[in-house]
Amino acid sequence: MTVRYGDLSAEWLGYASVRLETADGTVVYTDPGRYGVLDEYWGKDADLVVVTHDHHYDPDGIRSVAGNDATLVIYEGVDTSRIGRDVDTIDDLATTFDVIRVSDDDCVTVADITVWSVEAYNDPDGANASPSGDVTHPPGFGCGFRIAMGGHSVFWMGDSDALEGFAELDVSVFLANIGGGGVVADRHETAELAGAMRPDLVIPVHYDTPDSLAADSGAFARDVARQSIPVALDESGVD
Repeated sequence: MTVRYGDLSAEWLGYASVRLETADGTVVYTDPGRYGVLDEYWGKDADLVVVTHDHHYDPDGIRSVAGNDATLVIYEGVDTSRIGRDVDTIDDLATTFDVIRVSDDDCVTVADITVWSVEAYNDPDGANASPSGDVTHPPGFGCGFRIAMGGHSVFWMGDSDALEGFAELDVSVFLANIGGGGVVADRHETAELAGAMRPDLVIPVHYDTPDSLAADSGAFARDVARQSIPVALDESGVD
């Protein structure tokens, strides 16, 4: 299912992969690939692809969506040498596509798209930390992205806790990570964040693929709607 907000469309393809398109045909993908979600998908229409961190880095997924002139905005902390999968390096991708590496506090413009990177992590003192303070996504491991396109702003929080700073962002469409599982914000935390952020529309993503990220998306939608915030369920990304 495709969700429409004004002249912007959003389609959740599974896991963290979302396709965004404006009325003029500008196309952006967030974190394409992993867990088979794009195995039979070859859109090859992306003008821009953003990648938040190692766990979402999938060169095959990127190639399945990227157009011939695509630009890849990849967090500088992505390090293929520590990824426990057989993946092509970022230098390999750079032989075909323009690649921009960003910190967690950058702003880049690609054609008519502006992308801001923001800090995204598990708080070592937060709910997703072990008693010793170990977390799956420590500070500096990944980022989130706020993307301005077609007169709207879309926020993808990446793999993160529901950080208080996110509520300060000016957001039209919030791609809300609700998977929980002890590694990212769960539906309760993200619903509370949505209430503080007050976006124009919330679309829950990054749940039920894989099973460890199981979440009750309907309950999340009700919790958000009770705060008078529109929410749209696009469950085409759920197996």
